[in-house]
Amino acid sequence: MTIDARFQNALSILEAGSDMARSWFDEAHFRVEQKDDGTPVTEADRSVERHLRDELSRHFPDDGLLGEEFPEVEGTSGGRWIMDPIDGTKSFIHGVPLYSTLLAYESAQGIEFGAIALPSLNRLVYAQSGRGCFDGQGRRLETSSRREVHGAYVLSTWLEDWPAELIDRIQNQDGVIRTWGDGFGYALVAAGQADAMIDFTVSPFDVAPMPVIMREAGGIFTDFGGLDSIYSGVGLATATRELHDCMLRDLAATAGAPTQDSSD
Repeated sequence: MTIDARFQNALSILEAGSDMARSWFDEAHFRVEQKDDGTPVTEADRSVERHLRDELSRHFPDDGLLGEEFPEVEGTSGGRWIMDPIDGTKSFIHGVPLYSTLLAYESAQGIEFGAIALPSLNRLVYAQSGRGCFDGQGRRLETSSRREVHGAYVLSTWLEDWPAELIDRIQNQDGVIRTWGDGFGYALVAAGQADAMIDFTVSPFDVAPMPVIMREAGGIFTDFGGLDSIYSGVGLATATRELHDCMLRDLAATAGAPTQDSSD
């Protein structure tokens, strides 16, 4: 077994939730509403998160719960599960199969477990601290060896919030920018199929699995100031320390790019 029984149990809960998401996606009959912040939410988002919460509460009653669609539940164990039932709801609504279901476990030591399920692609990426990063077939995943922006595949969920200067800096170094985003983009970096992922707008549940997944695959996840945090509102994942340093320098040199923790 590549991970502890506790996290293997959580992984089974996630996989059942991702099966639900795929069923909703395949049926394509669901109501779409607008949340207060203007972002869309569907019956599928709420149904999948309800399943995750119910099962996690049943198996781990002392743990807290943090998700996108329902209020936080405080626990007594000092740990909590962080989930996003459908990461990439806009893709999901438009019939694009690049959405994901995310789950992570956070303790006082940080993120100890993280998983990205890609229901319609039949892909899974998961990691436990100190145990490595694996796919759904139990094969170990490793990031690429890319150490510079030249030739790097740099991903993002969208480019609307990117400063134009950053796009120019990456392209002038012969970096390739693609919007293969949300959890899918981070899964590609972990598997060595892309080299970096930059997100200017994220919530904790969007990126909670990424610190442990990237670390165990050989890469790095931080905010734009180099801080290991999922609470800064931004995210940077890279395949190597050298590439990470390059990307941090480019972000720091770019007008309009936040470089400090924005959680306070």
